[in-house]
Amino acid sequence: MVITIRKARPEDVPVLQVLIPESVRALQAEHYSAEQMEGALGTVFGVDTQLISDGTYFIAEAEGNIVGCGGWSRRKTLFGSDHVAGKDDAWLDPGVDAARIRAFFIHPGWARRGISSQILRCCEAEAAALGFSRLELVATLTGEPLYRTRGFQATEHFEVPLANGAALPVIRMSKQVR
Repeated sequence: MVITIRKARPEDVPVLQVLIPESVRALQAEHYSAEQMEGALGTVFGVDTQLISDGTYFIAEAEGNIVGCGGWSRRKTLFGSDHVAGKDDAWLDPGVDAARIRAFFIHPGWARRGISSQILRCCEAEAAALGFSRLELVATLTGEPLYRTRGFQATEHFEVPLANGAALPVIRMSKQVR
């Protein structure tokens, strides 16, 4: 199995708009209710085109198909799609702020094959090359074991309120990269 990691392009967005809900509904069902997943789709879980424009979002391809995605950011927004409330696209200061790890989703048929780890290595390397010494993310309950294995430590447990009245439990995590 050959997995190729490349930068996401604007023309990938329609595929990502299908991949993300498939990933969420299949892989997050063990930790979240249907109400929580549906409430989070489109806002908490979704495409953030700013990451693509910034060149910090990656696509994993296998057998000619997009099988995963994820990225990092030099902007203040910690999580969410183009439509998340309170989005802040101001630049971070690498000397003070932590780079953000963002929006990892894997096709259910390709889960647990190391794709997220490959993308995460690319993110960590790029952020470090631009002077960031810390990384921060908001993990789902599903994603927390991956990030813990990759050296992230939980710093806060909280719930994201959703438009449908549900709340999504998540974990803020951080890591030193140099």
